[in-house]
Amino acid sequence: MVSLPTLLLAVLSIWVATDPGSLPTHWPGANAPPPSPKWIRVPAGEFRTLFSAGPDERAVRVGEVWFAKLPTTNADFLWFVRTHPEWRRGNVSGLFADYPYLEHWAGPTTLGAVAPAQPVTNVSWFAAKAYCQALGARLPTEVEWQRVAAASPSAPDGRGDPAWSKQSLEWYSTPSHGPTRSVGQSRANFFGVQDLQGLVWEWVLDFSSILVTSDSRNPGSANNLTFCGAGAQSARDPADYASFMRSAFLSSLRANRVTRHLGFRCARDVGKETP
Repeated sequence: MVSLPTLLLAVLSIWVATDPGSLPTHWPGANAPPPSPKWIRVPAGEFRTLFSAGPDERAVRVGEVWFAKLPTTNADFLWFVRTHPEWRRGNVSGLFADYPYLEHWAGPTTLGAVAPAQPVTNVSWFAAKAYCQALGARLPTEVEWQRVAAASPSAPDGRGDPAWSKQSLEWYSTPSHGPTRSVGQSRANFFGVQDLQGLVWEWVLDFSSILVTSDSRNPGSANNLTFCGAGAQSARDPADYASFMRSAFLSSLRANRVTRHLGFRCARDVGKETP
């Protein structure tokens, strides 16, 4: 006599073998180990943001944080959608991930020709946030990201280095159709973090904190010298074109939007146990 567990296993095997949309035979299952990003401990410090909150503010204090060394890859996110079916392509409401969410993948749970080690893109802020939460982490805040991204290979703030700034701007000025290489191929910066420049844009936790009105030059506006042409003169460094581009891009986003150039990485609060 065939036992009930054996019968159920046989039925499941037949379903997997005959359903064209079924999971591959190497399906890791819900108990598969999660990705193990390498975490870099970034010490607390001060950072000069592009715009100051007030005339007396010289710098903001940024707390200590664990920062993912590399952006999240397609392989990492594949684990996520396999273990969290609600985030698979086709299962997510447009309120949380607009088209073309993960459309560059071959299927909802298969990469196809997409390189596993390239950064995942075409993901919304909601999806990126959910992924980080699944690892017990979060998205970095904008000021955390800016501070770490401002580090050159030799200095905690490389924005005063013309050669390093030129290298960053060359990527911003080069048209592309998405990631062109795998993560981990760039030189680590001062803190030991890689690929913050020259690979993809990245979501931050408070991306919508930059608010641009239809006309930010309105008289009396707190931002009347912040945006649009000569208003940029209120910036700490009017030649920091990379920060201007990031501010403009972030202010144009909605949380459900996805693009082929936009990925993410995770961060963790110090004090929590690292994986």
